[in-house]
Amino acid sequence: MENPFEEAFIPLTSLVSGQGISVVPDIYCFPVQFANVVMVGHPLEEGWVLIDAGTPRSATSILTEAEYRFGKGVRPAAIILTHGHFDHVGAIVELVETWHAPVYAHPAELPYLTGQEDYPPADPSVGGGLVSRVSQWFPNESIDLKGHVHALPHDGIVPGLPDWIWIPTPGHTKGHISLYRPKDRVLIAGDAVTTVKQESVYAVFTQHKELHGPPAYFTTDWQAAWESVKRIADLELSALVTGHGLPMYEEDLRTALPALARHFSQEIPNHGRFVQ
Repeated sequence: MENPFEEAFIPLTSLVSGQGISVVPDIYCFPVQFANVVMVGHPLEEGWVLIDAGTPRSATSILTEAEYRFGKGVRPAAIILTHGHFDHVGAIVELVETWHAPVYAHPAELPYLTGQEDYPPADPSVGGGLVSRVSQWFPNESIDLKGHVHALPHDGIVPGLPDWIWIPTPGHTKGHISLYRPKDRVLIAGDAVTTVKQESVYAVFTQHKELHGPPAYFTTDWQAAWESVKRIADLELSALVTGHGLPMYEEDLRTALPALARHFSQEIPNHGRFVQ
């Protein structure tokens, strides 16, 4: 397999092991460049699962962190993708070739993961900051995982994570999903919501924590995105892990999530290719 994003970003060489955030004992949020991957499983135990696959050229950093957390040679039981944008599958080819782990995604995402269809290009006209303005250069090409990627089971079961369910949270992409653990009300949301204003370089650089909708420059269906936020707000979460930004906990989410659901129209850009 070839990685079409290989030259898109400089490799990560400055991060050292152990720089992620332990959200709860078995959920570890690890930032790579401007996106997060999530490792679900107790440290130094087998049977863990990776959620999303980082930005381009981040494979070495993810592999090193996984070894630090779970031990040398302990590969994940599965890799689950919330969706297939470049900053969530940037290292997937190298990770699959190293670990030989199966990859799972929503059936509607498979065309973008099997080389059949490219995502719409990013829309720099949505505004919100410098990241939006430079998004026109973000990769939107599909990748081809050949026989390594599989559709998630229709019944909500998450391979490798028996205590979790996947829920559809489309809008940012057609087949976007989030992962939910009912017993402690923890959600891994991908880009259905973010805890940083992802369109702003300053917010991304400082990681100023505030709840927002999905990154506007790649969101193609704002009504579906709004419905997804309402679905998430109804879960009354104890902890939220997103694809961009720092984790948030119940004391902040109790008011912030319902407010985002009520006032989501403020998140929708005034203009843009996918704004009606």
